[in-house]
Amino acid sequence: MAGRSQPVLAGVVTALVGFASSFTVVLAGLRAVGASDAQAASGLLAVCVAAGLSAVWLGLRHRIPMSVAWSTPGAALLVATGAVPGGWPVAVGAFLVSGVLIVAAGLFPALGRAVAAIPRPIAGAMLAGVLLPLCTAPVRALVEVPRLAVPVVLAWLLLHRFARRWAVPGALVVAVAAIALTTPVSGLGGARLLPAVELTAPAWNVSALIGLALPLFLVTMAAQNVPGMAVLVGYGYRPPFGAALRATGLTTVVAAPAGGHAVNLAAITAALAAGPDAHPDPDRRWIASVTAGIGLALLGLGAGAATALVALAPPVLIEAVAGLALLGALATALTSALAEPAAREAAVVTFVVTASGVSLIGVGGAFWGLVAGGVMLLLFRHRSGGPTAPEPAPGPATASPGPDAAGPAPAEPGAADSADLPLRVPDVSGTDRRATFSGGSATPAAGAPGSRRRHRPRSDRRR
Repeated sequence: MAGRSQPVLAGVVTALVGFASSFTVVLAGLRAVGASDAQAASGLLAVCVAAGLSAVWLGLRHRIPMSVAWSTPGAALLVATGAVPGGWPVAVGAFLVSGVLIVAAGLFPALGRAVAAIPRPIAGAMLAGVLLPLCTAPVRALVEVPRLAVPVVLAWLLLHRFARRWAVPGALVVAVAAIALTTPVSGLGGARLLPAVELTAPAWNVSALIGLALPLFLVTMAAQNVPGMAVLVGYGYRPPFGAALRATGLTTVVAAPAGGHAVNLAAITAALAAGPDAHPDPDRRWIASVTAGIGLALLGLGAGAATALVALAPPVLIEAVAGLALLGALATALTSALAEPAAREAAVVTFVVTASGVSLIGVGGAFWGLVAGGVMLLLFRHRSGGPTAPEPAPGPATASPGPDAAGPAPAEPGAADSADLPLRVPDVSGTDRRATFSGGSATPAAGAPGSRRRHRPRSDRRR
């Protein structure tokens, strides 16, 4: 009985941690680009249901624990971008275009390779610049609303020390208690607590396509989908990358008119469902990801109540909780940005321009940060005698595999299903293994250490 319930319980924990850790980031991002409270609640509901359906489909179809979530870095990008010319309908149009691009990356290998070709320091610096404004919110909250912020930060610190997985959910619970104690109950009088879908007809303009849709696609791919694959490869699975992109991209397109910004493979919570804590038998861990998908969809039914609660709180307090959730991602992005001395100045330029929040001809700082960093990198590499091979785009918050994690599975021949995307696979030995996505799944590169004895999911063995 315990063996049957273990992956179900792991899935419930995955859903709870994933939702509570970052739903405030989603609400803050949607409101920043022009959504009303009702439209933001609809967007949160949409991404919960879309991610849940994607996880259930991928888990049942491939028998692999492919956890799916909303794009937390993408939501942080919305906060950094702010109001777009044309308002909320144009933002919805950008969400839809981003989803189409994700589907295209799953259909056309060249597009996936183009994303992977972004130099690692530049991608990390752009992501760090996107995350910085939210990550400074806890400091501002301590100054502006100390009575509310101090207990939240203290709870986060204590739980981060003794129960790291629950640090952000615990800080959120303390924030909810603080809001309840300092806000009159009458404040919820006009709030709509039941979930409702608010459809918006999408609109488009060139500045939003360049300044929001394209950066949202790049951030979602580099910071979520690629590291999410790396976690699965690190646990010995051969996940079909192209199928995952097509599924999450399609659900993003469907969720966009309801306000959903982006759905992708989970990177932060992926190890909760794919690791040995989910089940000793790797062939049974897909149950955890399916359960997590169902749980996340059900949690989306509370989007109205969550939005009403957020509306009662001082905005800086909600941003502070979101910032605490993103500190680890910021640290990883900065580490990646500054890891290569030859590209360090270009990465700093990318970071500064992105974090400045400037908007030129209606295009936000994330795009101009990429442009500025790319130009700097080309100039310095030309001066130093030619280009070097670019490192792969990083993910900010890839969870580390457990102590008994297996390495990548051996490659099998087959028709190409997605781009050949190189990335570094986390290894329990402290080293990195180079893996390539080809033949429809993630496989280790030739000569990768520890590539002989590896788990192969039952679905692969049947072939």
